[in-house]
Amino acid sequence: MRKLLLATALLSASALSAAAQESVEVLHWWTSGGEAAALNVLKKDLEGQGVSWTDMPVAGGGGEQAMTVLRARVTAGNPPTAVQMLGFDITDWASQGALADLNDIAAAEGWDKVVPEALQKFSKYDGKWVAAPVNVHSTNWVWANKKIFDELGIAQPTSWDELVAALDKIKAAGYTAVAHGGQPWQDATIFDAIVLSFGGDFYKKALIDLDPEALGSDTMKQAFDRLAKIRTYVDDNFSGRDWNLASAMVIQDKAGVQFMGDWAKGEFLNAGKKPGQDFLCFRFPGTQGSVTFNSDQFALFKVGEAQRSAQEKLAKAIMNPTFQSAFNVVKGSVPARTDVPDTAFDDCGKKGIKDLAEASASGHLYGSMAHGHAEPAAIKNAIYDVVTAAFNGQYDSAAAVKELVSAVEAAK
Repeated sequence: MRKLLLATALLSASALSAAAQESVEVLHWWTSGGEAAALNVLKKDLEGQGVSWTDMPVAGGGGEQAMTVLRARVTAGNPPTAVQMLGFDITDWASQGALADLNDIAAAEGWDKVVPEALQKFSKYDGKWVAAPVNVHSTNWVWANKKIFDELGIAQPTSWDELVAALDKIKAAGYTAVAHGGQPWQDATIFDAIVLSFGGDFYKKALIDLDPEALGSDTMKQAFDRLAKIRTYVDDNFSGRDWNLASAMVIQDKAGVQFMGDWAKGEFLNAGKKPGQDFLCFRFPGTQGSVTFNSDQFALFKVGEAQRSAQEKLAKAIMNPTFQSAFNVVKGSVPARTDVPDTAFDDCGKKGIKDLAEASASGHLYGSMAHGHAEPAAIKNAIYDVVTAAFNGQYDSAAAVKELVSAVEAAK
């Protein structure tokens, strides 16, 4: 009997030791305060299941630096367990046979029923689930300092002319009108919203369908004119500034607005600010009723059998409805699952969920070019080059249109 008890104890100890050894290594670019707070929700969830978390953060929103680090790891035959990815980056890695097959988990958990088809386009490859979507971000937002708006008597602008009038007033009062970080993806985020402000049909033709007529149109010239106008409202030190530092300018009453996706809300919340009281959230003027989106997903890489259990726990934890609510409340985004209630969300979150549902139902939900959900990387980066050059005054609007047509054609 004593031997049996001893053997049982040894087996239990062995099982506990094996569980304790379970770990995941996650490569991501969530390094700002609000992002880190959101990611900590997932870490704590896994730790509660006995899975340790090895962080592999790569600073710089947009993921370009992260993909460089990832390529080196995969080339060395040592991929992380999971990697934060956007859009076509997922399908690129899947096409190389580098990602795990999650179909068994997805079937058992019913992912097909609760994840919107627009997201599944990137979560699946060749009929197989290869990534777990953690959220849906919409990118055509304006984040405004309520104190400055109230001080200057500015109402939320709903048109381009009203936006220009508001920015003029903010600039004249001695504030930085537009908080911006001069990085290609941030320039492209503004351009995305500007193009969408000419209508969803134009956005789709130009930046999703890549229609040469739309790309080379007078409307596109007007879009570049508006981009140049926005440039006149940024401060002299914008070049190279990280997006969260631009958010801080609005938070600290130094700037009037920031044009950024809803991850910016996480920075406001992390700073103790409240929507409607300290800051305002509204759609880029002219884009009401339409939503450009990206979706952060964790691509699961092929790992050894010893790591598979921990990886499966990570995938299930990401898709857990309770986690999706808790994470997105902190992150500023909305859940990737359609069955998560909005009860825990603040006013901006509720608006985001409502806007997303309405845009999806009306056919005005568009993958964001700036955030890798409209075009593959080669085309996206070609557009980036033209947009950033135009934003920095290297092309006038007419020249920018010609360069855009040429760049897209060459990148196809």
